[in-house]
Amino acid sequence: MIIRIQSAEGTKRVEADPTDSTKSLHEKVRDAFNLPSYNFALYLTRDRKTELLSSQRKNLKGSKLKHGDMLYLHLLDDGGGCSSASLAENSITNSSQNDGKLIVSSAAQQVASSIKSMVTENEVDQILAKEDGKIERKLNPQLCHHGANSKCVHCIPLDPWDEAYLKEQNIKHLSFNSYLRKLTSGVDKGKFVALDDINCRIKSGCKEHPPWPQGICSKCQPSAITLNRQSYRHVDNVMFENPNLVERFLNYWRVTGHQRVGFLYGRYECHLDVPLGIKATVTAVYEPPQEGSRDHIKLLPDPKKEIVDDIAKGLGLTCVGWIFTDLVPLDSNSGTVRYLRHADTYFLSAHEVITAAHLQNLHPNPCRLSPEGKFGSKFVTVIVTGDKNYQVHMEGYQVSNQCQSVVRDKCLIPTKDAPELAYIRESSSEQYVPDVYFKEKDQYSNEVVRLGRPLPVEYLLLDCPVSTPNEPLYTFAVNETSFPVANRMVEGHLQDFSTLASYLKKFSDDQFLEAVSDFHVLMYIATMDMLPLREYIGPLLEAVKNRDRAAALEWKQSGHWATVEQLVMASDGGVVAGVEADVTGGGPTVQPSASSASWTCQHCTFINQSASENCDMCHLPQ
Repeated sequence: MIIRIQSAEGTKRVEADPTDSTKSLHEKVRDAFNLPSYNFALYLTRDRKTELLSSQRKNLKGSKLKHGDMLYLHLLDDGGGCSSASLAENSITNSSQNDGKLIVSSAAQQVASSIKSMVTENEVDQILAKEDGKIERKLNPQLCHHGANSKCVHCIPLDPWDEAYLKEQNIKHLSFNSYLRKLTSGVDKGKFVALDDINCRIKSGCKEHPPWPQGICSKCQPSAITLNRQSYRHVDNVMFENPNLVERFLNYWRVTGHQRVGFLYGRYECHLDVPLGIKATVTAVYEPPQEGSRDHIKLLPDPKKEIVDDIAKGLGLTCVGWIFTDLVPLDSNSGTVRYLRHADTYFLSAHEVITAAHLQNLHPNPCRLSPEGKFGSKFVTVIVTGDKNYQVHMEGYQVSNQCQSVVRDKCLIPTKDAPELAYIRESSSEQYVPDVYFKEKDQYSNEVVRLGRPLPVEYLLLDCPVSTPNEPLYTFAVNETSFPVANRMVEGHLQDFSTLASYLKKFSDDQFLEAVSDFHVLMYIATMDMLPLREYIGPLLEAVKNRDRAAALEWKQSGHWATVEQLVMASDGGVVAGVEADVTGGGPTVQPSASSASWTCQHCTFINQSASENCDMCHLPQ
């Protein structure tokens, strides 16, 4: 009889007799696929819930295999080395008394244990992994006829993935941790669960043919892919701590009419409204260098991105997403905007979906159940646009893991004239692209499979609600006069030392913590040209993070900040260390002193006490 074996490399046919042992079938599969070891498993079902075990004592007829049946091959990851694979192979080939189940399980357990020990998941995932996750239900007085300490089918706690409950609560997608809990809820507790991303690339290292486009074989050729609508999402809600965050971001659009992009910094926390849910709490918005107009935005290289991430890390924050505007004024008197994005147009354009997928790939989600140690992303996309009432509002999205994969492998491109449609590339001499299909219903409500040329991008999107709390939260202080936001090349919004001096002047000495409790102020202090304090700012970040006024004042007394204060007073017209302001507007000048060698730097206003040709502070020439 013929047994079909399906794998990630394609489908092969293996001849066997009903009386052959399952161990013999494993050997034939190994030869058919030219596998280097027996570090694989065969399953009777695609979902890998029922394994065909390798055993010398059990035959194919006893396993209820018939002519034409399909088995599913899954390679067991070797954890980056050959130890597990060698263990499996040697144990099977050297001992005919052993049962393949124990051998393969041992290898798989070693691999899984190795992955779990290497992967450090996000703190919120570690917290949720310890929770029961069950949905408690109250006693139903009409149906529950038992004591308070008993449970029946009408009040027993529900699983976090219970479909009826999610539908009743209007929860559109499973949380990712509920999805993981569902996968690991079986008898084997998820022992063989492996979350793999789809792969659209030719496998490298094949010596059976010349490199593409001269040749390709079934062994290294990626299989055709059918996209599925993702049932879960990695983040269930995006919460801005307070409306001031969004208003400060939108201020640029209100002043210029130009669209704007920002990166969201905050933290991931448990979301109590969704079983085992996660929310991204936004505490600051950083706007990278960019060029914008009324209808487009172009991001520019950001030399300070590493510093931004370091500052955020020192504050206990991370980059959780990005935000951009698509606002077109409708009536300037009433402040209304056009309603552009809806079911009859599009929610995100193909360009935006591809960008979102690229950014999600840059921020992978650590996952212990993935052979690669990562799966999907918690990075969110927020767009500020007009709603059906012509008011400014925010919408949140993520793209599916499959979308991340096809973008990672450079298979997805936008269409020219239809923003709601993307397009799967066709193979060329530079790149082989497998066929990518998606499912949709035709006019008769029948499900049909179509080639993704074109591909509706809505198929790749996951909704992620955006909100603000009823009672605003403030990780950073909200001052009456805000410090300018970085990279805004608009008059009145520029960051320079005189702006910092004017800003600091508004605070008394004991309000120093409030003065520096601003993400943009801290960024400027760490990167200012005349006296960057990046290597000294760590204790200040800790003080801001913990709202420790004493620690902030202690840092204020440091010599580095004392120099800044001297420069602030000098630039503000005060007299500091022999420097006074020139009333003619020419800047600080040196008071006559006993030492004729002292001079004031025209670049940073530092008072040099030596005859050096270069400034001791900024190292620029006189």
